[in-house]
Amino acid sequence: MIRPLAVFIVAASATPGGAAERPPALPAASSPYVLVLGTAQDGGIPQIAGRSPEDEAARRDPRRRRLVAALLVVDPGSGQRWLIDATPDIKEQVDRAADQPPSRPLVAGRPPLFDAIFLTHAHLGHVTGLLELGREAYAAAGQPVFGSASMVRFLSGNAPWELLLRLGHIRLETFTPDRAISLGPGLTITPIAVPHRAETTDTFGFIIRGPHRSLLYVPDIDKWDQWTQSLAQALRSVDVAYLDGTFFDAGEVPGRSMAEIPHPFIVETLARLAALPLAERRKVVFTHLNHTNPAADPGSAARQRILAAGCRVAEEGAREGL
Repeated sequence: MIRPLAVFIVAASATPGGAAERPPALPAASSPYVLVLGTAQDGGIPQIAGRSPEDEAARRDPRRRRLVAALLVVDPGSGQRWLIDATPDIKEQVDRAADQPPSRPLVAGRPPLFDAIFLTHAHLGHVTGLLELGREAYAAAGQPVFGSASMVRFLSGNAPWELLLRLGHIRLETFTPDRAISLGPGLTITPIAVPHRAETTDTFGFIIRGPHRSLLYVPDIDKWDQWTQSLAQALRSVDVAYLDGTFFDAGEVPGRSMAEIPHPFIVETLARLAALPLAERRKVVFTHLNHTNPAADPGSAARQRILAAGCRVAEEGAREGL
């Protein structure tokens, strides 16, 4: 039995420097919004065999767990919703999204769980949840899945993904970079290419524009200076930006070269943001946190540094009005 969504209220809390963790803008009852379904790097928190302080804290206290990064775009007016990324935690995320929106009609059988799923890239935390739609589990009937041309080739040409397509559990659609896709009146999603390890597919972020506000979602990128646009330019074009916050600083992953897993360290992003007006810095929300990232701890010095810069860290259950 699917349980109702747990709605979390993110309260403002003062920091020693006087900054505050601001609650996100709540949508009007009939306005579109984004719901945060996960905020962790691909392995979640706790991560398999992880022994970092955040892993241990999450094992002791379930409230410290973090599901893998995903967003739900919701339109109460039409009763529709769209998922960004199919994570290894999709079962729990479907439960958390069960009544989103309340106007969504009930349909018998094995209907698509979402009006569409949009995929950023083919790494572990962003695509493996599709397997739950196969005949061993939900056995979806024609779930629309949007990806880039290379993503569509990857899914249709490789097991076990191609079996989902062959048996009709998913239906693949190819999006075009920088071309907006209409989700409904005044609501669009636009894929934007970003540089990130392309072992199997390329990588995209998304801009979601609603009637009143817009949101940039880039959970994975190698480094900001490898992007075709500047971070400052990207921020100017939106009202809020959920950005790659995988690692807080260098040296977080003992025994591995962090050059193998390139991401912009949060300290690097904060340095880039330092010259921007406070209004621009306040748009930034860090997501996709690795299990080694000290900023996952609300009481950490790393979290206080983020807040003092005017930014915040993503929280599951938070809503951003569109």
